[in-house]
Amino acid sequence: MRIIAGSAGGRPLKAPLDGLRPTMDRVRAAIFSSLGDLVPDASVLDLFAGSGAMGIEALSRGAAKAVFVDSNTSCSRCIQENLRMAGVDGNIQTVDAYRFLDLYANEASYDLIFADPPYSKKPDDTDHAAALVTSAKLAAALKPGGLFVLEKNANTKISPDSLFDLVKSRRYGGSEILYLAAR
Repeated sequence: MRIIAGSAGGRPLKAPLDGLRPTMDRVRAAIFSSLGDLVPDASVLDLFAGSGAMGIEALSRGAAKAVFVDSNTSCSRCIQENLRMAGVDGNIQTVDAYRFLDLYANEASYDLIFADPPYSKKPDDTDHAAALVTSAKLAAALKPGGLFVLEKNANTKISPDSLFDLVKSRRYGGSEILYLAAR
């Protein structure tokens, strides 16, 4: 895994050792290619950040700031190391993503919000993708014209709630990327 482009392009990224599923380099490259001019000077929120690859890629490409949210302390340590290796700065919050949204995400704070939550493996697992698209706090945290980029299991169906409009979606193997705009 590596940073694709920008000031830290080509530098390696570490993945946490907790069996997480980082976004593949080619998928990250496609996402950022489609975002284009939305990234420079953007304020970014990376939920379920894992290695921090999405937020670090944004910083490397000129985002003004990034907040990384993950409840796993080993992920937070990994993000800190990846930020150091990339030579960029970010704000790491070791807290549950929903708690962060409820307590700390101010209205119209972020131009880009990335989320790559764990996929549900058992029927009683939380369907994070469905929960996020129904989160009024998440929708409110997006600035006008901002985008919420959600990676989810391609085999699960969700419908954006009345809070978001689906701008586009792309499938990459077992993953689907949804680009959503708040209404």
